[in-house]
Amino acid sequence: MRPSVPGPIPTSDLLVRACRGHRVVGGPLLWFSHDLAVLHERRLIGRGGSVDTAAATVREIERRRAELVMAIDDWVARYVPQHRLGATLHTETVGAVIDRLAESSVRAHHALMTLNAHDELLHNAWHHLAELADAYDDLVRDVMAGRRRLPEW
Repeated sequence: MRPSVPGPIPTSDLLVRACRGHRVVGGPLLWFSHDLAVLHERRLIGRGGSVDTAAATVREIERRRAELVMAIDDWVARYVPQHRLGATLHTETVGAVIDRLAESSVRAHHALMTLNAHDELLHNAWHHLAELADAYDDLVRDVMAGRRRLPEW
C-alpha cells in the first residue's frame, strides 16, 4: 500500500512561480523545481551575465540536475498511484518534464529582461513555456485519473 500523497502534485503555475523564486507552499516538488531553475540559470545565463563554461562546472550542474530529476521521480513513484492496466505510457518522467519546464521558465524570464517587447524571440519563449505548462498539467491530470502511466526508469 502506498503512503498517502503529502499534498497535491503542484500545478504548472505553482512550479513556474517556484522557479522564479517566489515563496509558494506545496512541498518538495516545488523546492526541486526552484533548484532546477537555479541550475539552468547558472548554465544558460551565468552570474552577472557571464556563463562559466569550465568543464568541471558544467559536469557539476548536469550531475545535480540529474539528481534532482531522480528525486522528483522518486517522490512521484512513492506518492502517486500508477495505473498500469489500460493506461497509456508517457514518454518522459515527471522529473524530466519539470526539468524542461524549469529551463523554459529561465529562458522566458531572461528574454523578458533582455529583449525588446516586440521581439519575436521573446514571444516564442513565452509561447514555449505556456505549451510546456499546459502539457505538464494535462499529464498530471491524466496520471491522477489513471489514463496515463509514467515510465519506470
